[in-house]
Amino acid sequence: MNLSKSDSFIKGSHDSPSREEKTAPEVLQKSPESSGDLAELHQKLEEKTKEAEENYVRLLRLSADMENLKKRQERERAELLQFANESLIKELLPVVDNLERALDHGRQLSAPEALLEGIERVYQGFLKALDRFGVTPFESVGQHFDPALHNAMMQEEAPGVPDCRIIKEVQKGYLMNQRLLRPAMVVVARNPQNENTSCQNDSTVQEEK
Repeated sequence: MNLSKSDSFIKGSHDSPSREEKTAPEVLQKSPESSGDLAELHQKLEEKTKEAEENYVRLLRLSADMENLKKRQERERAELLQFANESLIKELLPVVDNLERALDHGRQLSAPEALLEGIERVYQGFLKALDRFGVTPFESVGQHFDPALHNAMMQEEAPGVPDCRIIKEVQKGYLMNQRLLRPAMVVVARNPQNENTSCQNDSTVQEEK
């Protein structure tokens, strides 16, 4: 019996297995190996993710350290500019002290008014120049003794005055931009009825009998 080409094609299509049917066993055979590769990829991904997180944390720390270093350098630079003339100003303070003493002695000796006026102008000129650099004197008389600001030269009996109250200023103290430039030399009150009171600083305090 003669078959037509179409019948032969139909028969052949039923007899021969399809490409998908032939490759299916091969795919099934490779599945275990593919699962192992996938697990390995997941493990590597987790490791790289953890490594990336650690690097990110390290980067944040380095960034914070750099920012702190930058702020510290800016602060040190500002302080350097602010206190660059500190040594020179300390050398000028004794000149101001001498002008103050000249004025005090001149007034006590009734010196000519023109002379006192000239000294006063020079003295005020020095104070204004110091003020432009942030240098200002601070008052001590009547204040409670503070070791951070004052050096006690001696203690003196002063009835009616609280212990450790400053009653005399031997040398004026100065601040530079709100930081101590020179402590004040002072005399501190001592109540004879309270012998146990002590307001000494690191320097030796002499008692005046």
